[in-house]
Amino acid sequence: MTGKKPTVVLVHGAFAESSAWNSVTERLQAAGHRVIAFANPLRSLSGDAEALRSLLTSVEEPVVLVGHSYGGAVASNAARDVPGVRALVFVAAFAPESGESIGELTGKFPGSTLPDVLDTVPLADGTTDFYIRQDAFHQQFAADLPAKEAALNAAAQRPLRDTALNEASGEPAWKSVPSWFVFPELDRNIPLEAHSFMAERAAAREATLVPGASHALPASSPEAVTTTILNAANSVA
Repeated sequence: MTGKKPTVVLVHGAFAESSAWNSVTERLQAAGHRVIAFANPLRSLSGDAEALRSLLTSVEEPVVLVGHSYGGAVASNAARDVPGVRALVFVAAFAPESGESIGELTGKFPGSTLPDVLDTVPLADGTTDFYIRQDAFHQQFAADLPAKEAALNAAAQRPLRDTALNEASGEPAWKSVPSWFVFPELDRNIPLEAHSFMAERAAAREATLVPGASHALPASSPEAVTTTILNAANSVA
């Protein structure tokens, strides 16, 4: 126990960007925490994790590391062997095992409709970027947000490269760092059964279900997300 409020590092996922955390950031700052919303490159799991690890090693400890969606996989890979990270929080997030990709986890249990609503953009290096079709974004990603807000988020979404979708995870930090999970009841990207499975596998300190919520949990349910993060922060402060 350090007696010092930890820095909270927030990692967004695919089809989003750092401002997706704004409502959570505002609440964490009001609670006296320094907050950094990491700009996740969304290019490859190993490369994204290395970029995040560089940031983490420059931040004064202790750190609570929070990942949304694909950002959970990046956070869990980045925190490996970074002693300043004292807690992991998975927010509607992937927590893959070593050798497992987020693509595998998406299809491990029935219920994800994400593959049906993706647009593809071929890249010059032979890889592919994935976007959620704008006409499907509200229902798929953010059904509990106002349509106008969802439309703005659809326009601002950042794509996930196929390399990141299919790359196998390294040894995950959730095996050695305490974890907290908060996830939505009505997630169309990651099936609810997958969320429960990952939280149980990681022996989460807490696993909180948010009734009626969509995958856009940081924006649509910031109070629930912030409460989970503060619970994690209080455990290491």
